[in-house]
Amino acid sequence: MLKYLEIADKMEAWIIEKDLSQGEKLPKLAELMELYGVSKSTIVKALERLENRGLIYQVQGSGVFVRRPKRADYVNLIDNNGFTADLPTHKMASKVLTLRKIKPPKKVQAVFGPEQTEVYEIRRLRYIDADVLCLEESYFRTDIIMYLNEQIAQGSIFNYVRELGIAIGFSDKYLTVKKLDQKTADLLGVKAGDPALTINEIYYLTSGEPFDYSTTTYHYENSKFFIQSNA
Repeated sequence: MLKYLEIADKMEAWIIEKDLSQGEKLPKLAELMELYGVSKSTIVKALERLENRGLIYQVQGSGVFVRRPKRADYVNLIDNNGFTADLPTHKMASKVLTLRKIKPPKKVQAVFGPEQTEVYEIRRLRYIDADVLCLEESYFRTDIIMYLNEQIAQGSIFNYVRELGIAIGFSDKYLTVKKLDQKTADLLGVKAGDPALTINEIYYLTSGEPFDYSTTTYHYENSKFFIQSNA
């Protein structure tokens, strides 16, 4: 993991541990450099990451302040940090339905390119406490994510990717609301014809290469969302 990402994670954990409120001021830049034993440029990049994720805001000449307007139990539609970070007070779990290497479907190959001849296909149900949160269907490039197993898929795949030293950059999200077919409704534990928010998302590395094509269908009763924006 890149050093500034590690420091950003530590700073986020500190903000949560201290239960800092909206508007509370963080230590000065020099104090943060001494606290974490890193250079000014590393702290600046870590703060930029936290600001982009909506955890802090910076006021020129005044300092860095905590930004925590988020309500509990809401999933961030902008951030790519995962359910574990968004829902820290809940027990998150996964049930793996499918994990195999396959030839990419046309819709996936159109994103990854014709040279991508094999991907990991993972289908899993995600749970919040004892309730179904969503159905995830993901395709990972095997030339970037070379190994996955059921144990990894039952946890946070993105944490695993970061532990490999792979830098996740950004994503494109496409949102639709539709009525569920019988098969998907049965998996989510709702009725066919019930509404669902479906998000098709393409994740990229910091280099701009796409590496994950995912479609997530949410249980309409067990999911809530929020969006933070910057001027």
